[in-house]
Amino acid sequence: MNDVWFRPLVWMDYRLAVLFTVLIPLVLLIWAFVEKAEAMQRLLTIYWRVSSLLAITVYLMIGGFGVSFLSSLMARILIPLALWFWIDLNDEIQYGSEGALKFVFTSWRWATSIYCILGALATIPFLGCAFSETVLQSSYCKVWLEAPLLFKEYFHPNTNTGLLGFLGIIGLVFYVLCLIYFVAVKLGKQGRSAAPQ
Repeated sequence: MNDVWFRPLVWMDYRLAVLFTVLIPLVLLIWAFVEKAEAMQRLLTIYWRVSSLLAITVYLMIGGFGVSFLSSLMARILIPLALWFWIDLNDEIQYGSEGALKFVFTSWRWATSIYCILGALATIPFLGCAFSETVLQSSYCKVWLEAPLLFKEYFHPNTNTGLLGFLGIIGLVFYVLCLIYFVAVKLGKQGRSAAPQ
């Protein structure tokens, strides 16, 4: 597996994912609660629900499931949508109070959206890993599993990879059911408003 020329890019992608999709939004959520910025709190809560698909993807990759490549692409598409979809929250944030929080939050939204769009484009050539067990076993695909397996070593050292992969499958099924419910039921009632009607 040492012949994979793009390994450093894959590891850079995982590092950027931790920065843009975990650390910064966690700091922003705490900051928004301290500042009582309700629109940002609501948007970040929605963001965490949507971005949970990235965590599910990590567990699917630990289990060695090819569907993880599809869930990775789906997460990178859904995150920018979740960050910009809500008209009422966008208006509240845009016309709300000025300050450092608004600047950092808006900068993070743009940076994360750009990161996810570029990541989605970069993921497309690897979709073959999702549909063929032979391709999935190649170094071309397995390089993407290295970081999740390292995560397992740090956080689940004594847990079977099959069990963690199974938890990923359960999480994916639950996520897809919630997404279907949102699209089929809630979206029709609420439209592009984050406030329940």
